[in-house]
Amino acid sequence: MADTQKQIVTVGVTGASGAILAQKALVLLEEDARVARVHLVVTEAGQRLFAEELGLSAGDLKQLPSRILGHPAAKIEILPNKDVGASIASGSYVVDSMIVIPCSMGTLGAIANGISDDLVARAADVMLKEGRKLVLCVRDTPFNRVHLENMLRAQQAGAVIMPVVPAFYHHPKTIDDLVTQYVCRVLAQFDLPQEKMYRWAGTPASKKAEA
Repeated sequence: MADTQKQIVTVGVTGASGAILAQKALVLLEEDARVARVHLVVTEAGQRLFAEELGLSAGDLKQLPSRILGHPAAKIEILPNKDVGASIASGSYVVDSMIVIPCSMGTLGAIANGISDDLVARAADVMLKEGRKLVLCVRDTPFNRVHLENMLRAQQAGAVIMPVVPAFYHHPKTIDDLVTQYVCRVLAQFDLPQEKMYRWAGTPASKKAEA
């Protein structure tokens, strides 16, 4: 960890459907006292995603974090996806963890095969080569063989593959319940457990048997 007290996190947003997932992750990271800084990189398709799914047009890109949060951002810095000379493009700049949420199959393919032609892919490549935590929240269905092979290749290189699969054991009543539980599981990968996360404690029958 770059700072023994607080983490520096990179969030990449690509064109796979699921802007609400990225929004929730950014809200929780902004609120988390254990996080010092968030570097946000949004691909062109990711910007379109925010516009189409959440009604958040890019406009002045620097204002996007505040529009995503609904208030001024204190920790989130947005970086242009074309800026491959940004701080997070170098392993000498320490980022503790990175999420690509949602992660398109195209971005997955680039990361899995070491093709760093934009900042999202380059930053992810840096995380892998430096042995740092990288979570890819892949979202598509069905998967073809190329998708599956790229997931395996990325996992073998050190990434954590977390397909956007909702859980139902916590009896979600709203879409936000589904989104929150999933994103909390993602952040737990970075040692950032959230109070909002539901933790399975066993079925009543299992508890009775254990007693």
